[in-house]
Amino acid sequence: MKKKYIILVGDGMADRPVASLDNRTPLEYAQTPAMNTLAKSGIVRLVATVPEGYPPGSDVANLSLMGYDPQVYYSGRAPIEAASLGLPLSSDDTAFRCNLVKIINETMIDYSAGHIDTGKASRIIKALATELDDDSIRFYPGISYRHIVVIKNFPDGLTCTPPHDITDTPTTPHLPRGNGAEKILSLLKKARTVIHDFHAAHPDCLTDATDIWLWGQGRALQLPHLKDRFGLNGSVISAVDLVRGLGVLAGLTVRLVDGATGYLGTNYAGKVQAAIDALKNEDFVYLHVEAPDETSHQGDLQKKIQAIEEFDHYVVKEIMHYQKEHPELTILVAPDHATPVSLKTHSSEPVPFLVSGSSITADNSCTYCESSAQGKPIYSGPELFEHFIRGF
Repeated sequence: MKKKYIILVGDGMADRPVASLDNRTPLEYAQTPAMNTLAKSGIVRLVATVPEGYPPGSDVANLSLMGYDPQVYYSGRAPIEAASLGLPLSSDDTAFRCNLVKIINETMIDYSAGHIDTGKASRIIKALATELDDDSIRFYPGISYRHIVVIKNFPDGLTCTPPHDITDTPTTPHLPRGNGAEKILSLLKKARTVIHDFHAAHPDCLTDATDIWLWGQGRALQLPHLKDRFGLNGSVISAVDLVRGLGVLAGLTVRLVDGATGYLGTNYAGKVQAAIDALKNEDFVYLHVEAPDETSHQGDLQKKIQAIEEFDHYVVKEIMHYQKEHPELTILVAPDHATPVSLKTHSSEPVPFLVSGSSITADNSCTYCESSAQGKPIYSGPELFEHFIRGF
């Protein structure tokens, strides 16, 4: 029987010891019987998804976890998200991630504008497009607070800061700087006025959004398809444009799930069913859950624990049960990176992964967490993917 593979990603699930949890991490503290069961029957080790010198973003980390070396392929976050939206980028286009954010008194209050509703966000982005689109600038709506701006003939050499890195921090020291900064700053200023006027004119669409924040810029990239590299046909399942875009670029089918929100209480059952449906005719699934990362950025320890437990109960457990009836399936569970609650942003340290399947020889791990992986081999993301598909 042909082997099949699934990667279950708990985004930002790894963390650091927390004093109030008796110096355990949220992953170690959370009730995760399914992941622990898989750990006992498989291997628990470490993966360094972020190469030295690279920012520990979900773009770099998921690219790595999907088997691509960021040092070879990475060109920025926004071009990946643009691929998810089906936006063709020409050679003179630079794509920017455009967050809807809440800024009060020039302080970044919320990088997500209160996890703004997608419908309301789309109306705001359309208003911005109506007022600010021209021959060189285009706004494109995405999901919730995550959108895209494409600018033609924009110079290289601009430095931008991810808004989730500066929560509760003054924005002025983190405004764009370098080549083209004046154009971006002018756009941010105009957008503030458009959003203010939109809310005044549409009391039925009041939101926490006050501003846009541009970052993650880059030019179009191309990836060799997983079919060509490993002979894999597969699907990607995620609420996040970034991960969907990676799937598109890797030649995977994007399976959309109604009610997939990228937060707590997402449609887990729908995601699992989409994965099971894909595995009937395909070899590989990349199933991504965003909630642990979002709750970490909020600095909410209890919600992060809840997110990890929901991931274990509604996703990992169900796929584990499916594996019992389909022993040809090998499961890999991993975060893409760590997002320590204490930092409210990403960090670069290696993160634990587990692999369980009929071809895997157990390494006597009792639980799945950071401490269980300490002292074990450390793989790069591409090395892990290679071993996952071709054997440890």
